[in-house]
Amino acid sequence: MAETMTGAQVAGLQRDYVMQSWSRQGTPALPIARAEGIYFWDYDGRKYADMSSLLVCSNLGHQLPEIVEAIKEQADRMCFMAPAYASEPKSRLAKMLVDIAGADFYQRVFFTNGGADANENAIKMARMVTGRQKIFSCYRSYHGSTNGASNASGDWRRFAAELGGMAPGYVHFMNPNMYEDGYTRGVDDEAVTRDYLHRLEEQLQYEGPDNVAAILMESIVGANGVILPPKGYMEGVRALCDKYGILMICDEVMTGFARTGKMFAWQNFDIRPDLITFAKGVTCGYVPLGGVIVSKAVSDYFTDHVLQCGLTYSGHTLACAAGCASVRYYLDHDICAHVKRMEGILKPFLERMVERHKCVGEARCIGLFAALTIVRNKETRELMAPYHAPDSVMPRIMARLKEKGFSTFGRETNINICPPLIITEEELNEYLPILDEVLGWVDETFCD
Repeated sequence: MAETMTGAQVAGLQRDYVMQSWSRQGTPALPIARAEGIYFWDYDGRKYADMSSLLVCSNLGHQLPEIVEAIKEQADRMCFMAPAYASEPKSRLAKMLVDIAGADFYQRVFFTNGGADANENAIKMARMVTGRQKIFSCYRSYHGSTNGASNASGDWRRFAAELGGMAPGYVHFMNPNMYEDGYTRGVDDEAVTRDYLHRLEEQLQYEGPDNVAAILMESIVGANGVILPPKGYMEGVRALCDKYGILMICDEVMTGFARTGKMFAWQNFDIRPDLITFAKGVTCGYVPLGGVIVSKAVSDYFTDHVLQCGLTYSGHTLACAAGCASVRYYLDHDICAHVKRMEGILKPFLERMVERHKCVGEARCIGLFAALTIVRNKETRELMAPYHAPDSVMPRIMARLKEKGFSTFGRETNINICPPLIITEEELNEYLPILDEVLGWVDETFCD
């Protein structure tokens, strides 16, 4: 058995030998000793409330016994079997996923290792089914860091993928962000929806709709700030897809599995996408897993045509066992209903933060998927950190929150609040005042 390491040793090896994503190498990383429920602890014994579900993946918290035991039991029987063979966990999980998506419309699942390759393979399927090349996706989006998923992404993290030249066939369009665009939610929705759908259809015409295989969208924009679409917008995009024979892909990697109070976020709208990509919450990160749920029409196409997609670990046995346990827990414990009850605490609190603090421009919350837009000047809506700002103060704000035991993340000018879905009323009431306190500090330190 390996000798137990100290926190300093763990951090030192990380610094010297691990390539850290989205960072300059050598950046210090906090060593974590253990995690349980909504908490994790460093090697000094300091406790942090995980108010972002890590990367919005630990939906059922840390070390949930039902998932841990399912992994152990499966490990005792069989850890892995190649994709060409049927295994009980893979077969069971595929049916469970089709059932929660809607077995009247959906048929099969292609399993991947995570969210980026789920989107990558959904794009490939859309191109194969339609015989078309172009993929439309939003500027305000993130779909993963593989080459295809990076090119589909809209935020600055796609820039590295473009160093060797843009991959062919990717077209970005601007999706609405009502607050940053100067509108008022609940008042201007109809006008914003009409304007943005007109622009999108115009762009489709210029690109040639007969050349467009799919429109890929996050059902609700996640990492870029939990951007809620204006009323009618998602239905309008679906209508454009139907009008021009374009497939609609909904990226549910972050929003899936009860995060919004529905098993999938697209179920909050009057739409049904042709392909649904998922990852994160399907296993809560205990074992990596992702995939694509496809409609009967897409599935039928591949009855007579070869599916030219494949991964060594597609439908990994241990991962699917964890997925079965996770999905059972969501359903057996009615996590969607619990999330809606907790929304009744979180949403009013965040709305009070808008009224109370100079630095909070807007609060957005659906289920336990929420974000605050942080501003320097509420009257002018001047953002605290404009898009890809090189001298952003937001890392200082995140660090201040973590110092006080409130661990979360944000991008650009947003603070995301997306705690594990098992969080209790008592836990929310204990940790939300920390956010209030830090926002007061932001008011005094950074606001005009």
